[in-house]
Amino acid sequence: MDKSLLEDFGKRLRSLREAKGLKQREMADAMGLRLRQYQRYEYGEVGVPLEVLNFFADFFGVTTDYLLGREQRGEGE
Repeated sequence: MDKSLLEDFGKRLRSLREAKGLKQREMADAMGLRLRQYQRYEYGEVGVPLEVLNFFADFFGVTTDYLLGREQRGEGE
């Protein structure tokens, strides 16, 4: 995945998390991940596996296209 795409994904993820009033630790716990692994997604450091992408879309009520920057607004916004 292109670095700028990863960064954009991370920004959208952070925005959605903050809109729900959640801390990174709370997201990591909800996903059963270590904090650092969740942070790597949010900081755009690593690609996101399909099952994780689907988890985020379902959890935040948005489309995967929104998370990937292919549409401006997700369903739940």
